[in-house]
Amino acid sequence: MIQSLPIGITLFAIAAIVIGLVGTRMCKVADQLADATGWGEAVVGAVFLGGSTSLAGIVTSVTAAYGGHAELAVSNAVGGIVAQTAFLAVADIFYRKANLEHAAASIANLIQGTLLMSLLAIPLLATSTPQVSVWGIHPASLAIIGAYLFGLRLVSQSEEKPMWKPRYTEKTIEDEPAEITDINVNLTRLWLEFLFYAVILALAGYLIAQTGVFIAIETGLSESLVGGLFTALSTSLPELVVTLAAVRQGALTLAVGGIIGGNCFDILLLAFSDIAFRSGSIYAVISDKQVFVISLAILMTGILLLGLLQREKYGFANIGFESVLILLLYIGGIGLLISPF
Repeated sequence: MIQSLPIGITLFAIAAIVIGLVGTRMCKVADQLADATGWGEAVVGAVFLGGSTSLAGIVTSVTAAYGGHAELAVSNAVGGIVAQTAFLAVADIFYRKANLEHAAASIANLIQGTLLMSLLAIPLLATSTPQVSVWGIHPASLAIIGAYLFGLRLVSQSEEKPMWKPRYTEKTIEDEPAEITDINVNLTRLWLEFLFYAVILALAGYLIAQTGVFIAIETGLSESLVGGLFTALSTSLPELVVTLAAVRQGALTLAVGGIIGGNCFDILLLAFSDIAFRSGSIYAVISDKQVFVISLAILMTGILLLGLLQREKYGFANIGFESVLILLLYIGGIGLLISPF
C-alpha cells in the first residue's frame, strides 16, 4: 500500500519511465509481427497492440466495479477513450511531414472508427432502456462483446480482400510488409518478446493507475473526476508512448490503428465491469457526466473519421483540422468535467 503522497509520486514517475522504455520496444516488435504474420499494421495495432496497452485500464475498471465503485469503473473506461483520441491529435503534431491522418490512409482504420462509434452508442441505449439483467449482467454487455468480435472480423476481411482503397499520394506511407527470413523462428521469438513486454507494460500501467488514484483521492476529488480524468489519463499513458514511438518509427498505420483499436477494446471494459459489478446493471448508475463523456467520445471519433476521409495534407500549424478540433474538444470537455454541472 502507498503510504504517502511523495512515495506515490515517485512510484508514478518510475512506472512512467518503464512504460516509455518498454512501450518503444513493444511498438517495434508489433511492427515486425505485422510483417511476419502478414496481418498488416492496422489489424496488429487494433487487436494486439491496442489490447495490450489497455490491460491496465481493464484491471482498474474491473477492480473498481467489483469493489462497488461503479462510477469510477465507468468513468475510467470512457474517459480513457477520450484521452486516447486526443493523443492521436498529439501524435499528428509530432509528425511533421504531413497530416498524420492523410499519411496513414487505411480502410481498416475507417472500419475501426465506425465500429467504435457503434460500440459507444450501446451503453447510451442501455442507460435509457429498462434496466433488465440476467445474473446481474445487462444484455447490452453481451451486445458489446458480440459487436466487437464481429467488427474485428470485418477489419480482418478488409485487410485480406479490401473493397475500398485510399488514393495514394507522395505523402502516403503505405504499409508494405518487410521481407523476413526464417519466419517460424522469428514468429516464435517475436510472440514471446511481445508477450513479455505486454506483461511488463500491464504491471507498470497498473502501478500508474493505482498511484494516480491515490494522488487524486488525496486531493478529495469525486469518483467521476478521478476516473474520467486522472485514472483515464494514467492508464492511457502506454497508448501515448506507443503511438509516439510508432510515429517516430514510421509505422503510421500501426499508430492510428493502435489508438482506434485500443478505444474499441476499451468499450469492453464496460462489459467486463458490468459482469464484475454485483449490485445490478452498471448502466443503471451511469451519471449525466458519464453520458457527457461518452457523447464527447462519439463526437471526437466522428471528427477523426472525417479527417481520415478528407485526408487534408497540411493544415493549421501543419496538423489536420480534425486534430485541432479534437484537442479543442478535449480541453473544453475537461473544463466542463471539472466544473460543477
